[in-house]
Amino acid sequence: MLLTTLRKLIEEVTGEKNFSLDEPEVKGRGDFSTNVAFALARKTRLAEAQRGGKGISPMAAAEELKNKLSGSKLFEKVEAASPGFVNFYVSKEATAKELQEIVKAGNKWGKAKQPKKDTVIVEYSAPNVAKPMHIGHLRSTIIGDALANLYEFLGYKVVRWNYIGDWGTQFGKLTAAYKLWGNKKKLEASPIETMLELYVRFHEEAKKDPGLEKIGQEEFKKLEEGNKESKKLWEWFRRESLKDFSRLYKVLDVKFDITAGESFYEKALKPLIERLIESGIARESEGALIIPLDKDGLPLALVRKSDGATLYLTRDIANLEYRLSKYKPSKILYVVANEQALHFSQLFAVARIMELTSAEVEHIKFGMVLGPDGKKLSTREGKTVILDDLINEAIKLARKTVQNKNPKLSSREKDKVASVVGVGAIKYNDLSQNRIGDITFNWEKMLSITGNSAPYLQYTYVRLKSVLRKGKVVKPAFAKALPAGRQVQQGRHLSDADRRVITKLAQFPEVIRRSAEEYLPNHLANYLYALAQEINHYYETNPILKSEAKVKTVRLNLINAVAVTLKNGLNLLGIKTLERM
Repeated sequence: MLLTTLRKLIEEVTGEKNFSLDEPEVKGRGDFSTNVAFALARKTRLAEAQRGGKGISPMAAAEELKNKLSGSKLFEKVEAASPGFVNFYVSKEATAKELQEIVKAGNKWGKAKQPKKDTVIVEYSAPNVAKPMHIGHLRSTIIGDALANLYEFLGYKVVRWNYIGDWGTQFGKLTAAYKLWGNKKKLEASPIETMLELYVRFHEEAKKDPGLEKIGQEEFKKLEEGNKESKKLWEWFRRESLKDFSRLYKVLDVKFDITAGESFYEKALKPLIERLIESGIARESEGALIIPLDKDGLPLALVRKSDGATLYLTRDIANLEYRLSKYKPSKILYVVANEQALHFSQLFAVARIMELTSAEVEHIKFGMVLGPDGKKLSTREGKTVILDDLINEAIKLARKTVQNKNPKLSSREKDKVASVVGVGAIKYNDLSQNRIGDITFNWEKMLSITGNSAPYLQYTYVRLKSVLRKGKVVKPAFAKALPAGRQVQQGRHLSDADRRVITKLAQFPEVIRRSAEEYLPNHLANYLYALAQEINHYYETNPILKSEAKVKTVRLNLINAVAVTLKNGLNLLGIKTLERM
């Protein structure tokens, strides 16, 4: 892999590991560019400052690196560019060799192996029992699934964890509401809608009769104490909810290794609280149990209320202990909205105090979903958008597009294409934008086949597969090896256009690494869009099927390499491809 080799070379020469390796911002200034000279200059300035010296400038560091690397056979030329970048012009031989490696890798192009198979736990989705999944759950589900895919592709052992909300006083309220107004047949027919109606009705009635709140608390206390009737109802509510969640996950093509709720840790809470008290980590305050976090600049953490009830934080501490003990992960990612930033800051601070530090823990934050008007996306009535409604709308709109573009498809084929395109459009719209900020939801842009969208990438893949069928390249991997001979090895059958596509393909492993390390799938999404633009331009300006035999073979291999990369990349984002659209 060209960029992997280049990265290792820079690391060996400089001793630096944290630097970028991208396309130059200005076209024509090389194939790849690095900012490593800035890190080198900063390090020398700090070292010299301690001795009273000045260090060197980024430009001087870039010149020094250029001189050290200019003799490598990888490059035709290495140049230092102001204010301190180093640009690399890859040699024809190295470009040809890279294409041969891509051809040889086939469907495994870009995949990495870890010398030690570390475990990464990714917690995502996390819907609440008895409530419908909404657009916020969608973001967590899509981002978490993509990150899990990326780490798996990089050779890690990934545990996909759905930590559902299935415990708390709300279940006492739901139980009370069901006993007062529930209808078994209605709940069995429409479980989520009926449970939500009961929960909402309880709150409305409690405004008129505050005594209902006490009844709800008593019902939850019965559940905590193991009352058979209460537990049976709770298990029923949970089971019906999980069925509905599974249906939606099937549509989204999302799977989990573990589905465990807050209730799973209930038995661990009493011993945990006892240990927190005995160790002096937690102390009582006005009847409640708290952990002071002023040394971390955070508000105190509440782990038990004055009425004896535990909290979400308490269960998260128990959850962390369990995961570290059972799975021994190197990393745990919590894919949860920005609004929970304080909660996770407190959790991680408590973990440090308790010395639960064997794994790197990260809160993978994400923003809200906005409509085209820049306001929080909601229904006309101002309510949260339900995930079911959103998916159905996407598939319906995609079906109209399919009908207009390809009316000859059978009804069954149209339904299949509409589902793949509609769900893909939703996912890509999210993943192509930086997760940290709020994202915009625009149906027209999402379903366009000409812009930065999933349908555009899916259509590009279909177009490439059509070329390969016409060229009689029918196997999923490369059907023909590159023609042997010195001329091909030296890159003489490669035009400048061919080389541009190869250097774009060469970025794929580096983009995957960066997307995973920075927890930003938008790097991969935007790379795939740039690759699709490059290959569409290439296809329109270069003869492929009508070119001379050796050139034709090279170009069909190139087309297939891009098709494989697009498919692998989209699959990593959780998006399916189609052979025909």
